[in-house]
Parts: sequence; C-alpha cells; structure tokens
Amino acid sequence: GAPNLDDYGELPDFTLRDQRGAELHRKDLEGHVVIANFIFTRCPTICPTFSQKMKRIAGRLADQEKIILLSFSVDPEYDTPEVLAKFAGKFDADPARWKFLTGDPELIKETLTAGLQIALEKRGNLPSGGPDIVHGTHIVLIDGKHRIRGYYNSDDEPRLDQLVRDATALAP
Repeated sequence: GAPNLDDYGELPDFTLRDQRGAELHRKDLEGHVVIANFIFTRCPTICPTFSQKMKRIAGRLADQEKIILLSFSVDPEYDTPEVLAKFAGKFDADPARWKFLTGDPELIKETLTAGLQIALEKRGNLPSGGPDIVHGTHIVLIDGKHRIRGYYNSDDEPRLDQLVRDATALAP
C-alpha cells in the first residue's frame, strides 16, 4: 500500500524535449512515479552533486520500471537537447528512465514555480560568464496520477532514503 503521503496539488500539463530531442508530454508519465529535480549544465556548484545524488537514486531503483527520473533544466536557452545529452552522459543516465528536459523558458518557469512550487530566480551572471540561477534543491515526488506527493531535501541523506522508500511504495 502507498504510504500516507500529503497531496500538494497537480503537476501541470507540459510539452518539453528530452536529451534525445524527443517530445515529452505530461500524459506520457501517466501510471509512472516521477522523481524530479532541477539543474542546469553551467551550474558550477550544487548541480553536479545534485545529479550524483539522482544517479545514486536511479541505481537504487534500477529494477523499478514504473519509476522515472526527470531533471528539468532551469537554463533552457543554453541547455539544448545536445548539451543535456552530454551532461546526462557524465552520469551514465539511461535516457529511457532518466530524462533531462528543456523547452520554452516561460513554460519551464511556469511548470516549476506555479506547478511544482519550486523557487527559481535568475540573478544575472557569475564571474565565469554563466548565469547565476538560484533554484530549489528539493527533489519532488509525483505519483502515477500526476499528484505531487512530497518534497525531499537533497542534502539530507535520511530524507533521500525515505524518498526511495516512498517512490517504491507508490509504484504500481
């Protein structure tokens, strides 16, 4: 049985592209448990660590075919499918199970801030020339009916263990 998780509303409808350039729509996720995070490839600080954590989660859930990982780019102007494919390769991401998403910047912003309630703020540029984008470092758990069921602090290892347990319990 599914754990007694909260319901934080619904993942809004979207059409984005993955690292292979294929379109992904919300309806494609029907019946799958989704573990989502937020990254950008030029992020010098937390994103590589954040993606390492997602890689570990992917490994722990490798036998769960009904669980999909989504990494939304918060820098979609730069993060084309080609750029994301290269980034995904660093983490041995299986494109069938772990999709890196890009698309219309307004749509992404809307999906993240209004839909997933994740903070997102562009604050100019870093000395490196890359953008300074402040974004939420929580991982979001979404059930097979597009309901948002939990937020997990990625810096808190016990919470990540809980995420794996909750995702497994929700999976059909």
